[in-house]
Amino acid sequence: MMHKTRAARATAGAALAIGAIAVLAGCGTSGGGSAAPSAEAEELGEMEGQVSILAWPGYVEDGSNDPDVDWVSGFEEKTGCEVTSKSYGTSDEAVNLMKTGDYDVVAASGDATLRLIAAGDVAPVNTDLIPSYEGVYDFLKEKEWNSVDGQSYGVPHGYGANLLLYNTDVFAEAPTSWDVVFDKAGDNSGKVTAYDSPIYIADAAVYLMAHQPDLGIQNPYALDETQFQAAVDLLKEQRQHVGEYWSDYLKEIQAFETGDSVVGTTWQVIQNVLASEDATTDVVLPSEGATGWSDTWMIASEAKNPNCAYAWLDWIASPEVNAQATAYFGEAPSSDAACDYRDDCEAYHAGDADYASQIWYWTTPIADCVDGRTDVECVDYAQWTEAWAEIKG
Repeated sequence: MMHKTRAARATAGAALAIGAIAVLAGCGTSGGGSAAPSAEAEELGEMEGQVSILAWPGYVEDGSNDPDVDWVSGFEEKTGCEVTSKSYGTSDEAVNLMKTGDYDVVAASGDATLRLIAAGDVAPVNTDLIPSYEGVYDFLKEKEWNSVDGQSYGVPHGYGANLLLYNTDVFAEAPTSWDVVFDKAGDNSGKVTAYDSPIYIADAAVYLMAHQPDLGIQNPYALDETQFQAAVDLLKEQRQHVGEYWSDYLKEIQAFETGDSVVGTTWQVIQNVLASEDATTDVVLPSEGATGWSDTWMIASEAKNPNCAYAWLDWIASPEVNAQATAYFGEAPSSDAACDYRDDCEAYHAGDADYASQIWYWTTPIADCVDGRTDVECVDYAQWTEAWAEIKG
């Protein structure tokens, strides 16, 4: 999972909550299909025969990469909607590609969703037209990264936490705090690793919430100037101890196997790979909590094939398909029913609301503070991007 570009004001997104419904209702179609459903519609129109999807690698598998990994063919057979897809590498790339109008559907992380909403590039969805939505975990629905003023803009896909990975030979006892990569990073200077994205500033903010409560941080994605500067200062201090910033998970795996890295932020799937190779590593969710991701399937506001797009959202959220897709990527599924088709849900803490409550899911930082404050402006994502370049030097 990954991350962003420019942020926009929440007020713009709120205004779109009504306006974009009309846009979706008036979308054109191709192949002679019927018009898109409105927010009040009770059923879908005629399937258009095709759908274009933009997603993270591994989210739209048709058997061409691995004959045993295919949840696209069944969709095509059931709906008659032929799938074309494109993978992207970062949330910034996804946001830019959605501006082309070439895609009907996008799988977006929370660091991209509000930008897509505010720009008018995605439309509200009528979840009544998506039967699988009912089974999705409540703690993933109608959140600040996938809805505006109670209006849903998509269907949750999977989720996960950015965990603390450590070398068990170096740490005889499991660390319980992120202090091992911040205040105590010097103990393993040069062998600390951190995620390479401006959104990592939120990880520092999570740490400060617990260790500098006087800053008053209530949400790591809603930072005023003082709070933001404190997070930046913490990361600049950390910088001298970081051996490598990673965004390619294969490189982090290699660094922990060689011992070049001994502690840092990670994903559960990385530890799963390391464990399968008998590496001396383990993961923990520290006492301060953690950042994480919850991806959302969204429909383009100018979708050429909106009915097939709705059909895809229902298909990918259906238990068996969601189980396949999220297991392949390495994340928790979006429903309990999906766990009937997986044997590793416990490892991902799927459905554990208490565990999930400790995760601060990636959310686009915008000037209108997402923590509800109205007496200050928060630092937006454009400034996060500038600061990240300065932190890394």
